[in-house]
Amino acid sequence: MIKIIDLSVTIKNRDKGQLEPVHIKYFSHKKGGNLLGLGCLILTNDSFLTRIKNFFTYVSGLKRVTYKDFPDNFGLAWEQVNISTHCGTHLDASYHYGPTSEDKPSLTIEKIAPEICFSDGLILDFRNKKAGEIITVQDLEIGLKKISYHLKPKDIVLIMTGRDKLLYKKEYPFSHPGLSKESVEWIIDKGVKIIGIDAWSIDRPISFMIKDYLKYKDKSLLWPAHLAGRKREFFHIEQLANLEAIPKPLGFKIACLPIKIENASAGWCRVVAMIE
Repeated sequence: MIKIIDLSVTIKNRDKGQLEPVHIKYFSHKKGGNLLGLGCLILTNDSFLTRIKNFFTYVSGLKRVTYKDFPDNFGLAWEQVNISTHCGTHLDASYHYGPTSEDKPSLTIEKIAPEICFSDGLILDFRNKKAGEIITVQDLEIGLKKISYHLKPKDIVLIMTGRDKLLYKKEYPFSHPGLSKESVEWIIDKGVKIIGIDAWSIDRPISFMIKDYLKYKDKSLLWPAHLAGRKREFFHIEQLANLEAIPKPLGFKIACLPIKIENASAGWCRVVAMIE
């Protein structure tokens, strides 16, 4: 029997834990029924004049369908979402890092092969790291030694920081440690294509990176973990949650299939762990 553990966050309206606005407009069963009644008269293949005529017969009440005409006196509900592809649990494509990766056009999200989005997973625990600290290659080596494991090609590496506990709070985007460029390259060198983290970003918080850049004027201090993907192709999952619900650091599968959005730099995904 397979146990499935949800590692994704819920996208919430006006989420305080996102730096970009999240707006969800809800259409109730009542309002949805009324709009469908209007739509069935004007959203047709009829001529423009016929649709105009239908509209006026709807307004006048001569030809009108409302939620009361549906079975049980309510229609259909739906939502309209205005959100960045980088809000909520999402997979970043190499196009996010730059126009090219490994001297070829970077992949947008709909071009990522689904085969690499389902593979063996492992967890490296860095909950001891503070906000703004760097997860180094040495940290990775120590983490792997603790679980007696050597990375193999196609592994999906999950970085646990515990910062999902601050989800939906304004401090969430500024609370986590981040990988260095060297750490990302070291993982990629093992044949890994996907790295995930239960924090707002795989890099350190923006406030730490900007502060260091303004002090040293060193461009390599800006989004180093992301920009490692300009030379070496990889993809990463941000804003995971519930990693501590996985009872062991090894011996489970990860599925992280993203929504296919044309020419997009990222896609939301429902990430799950599967344990036999």
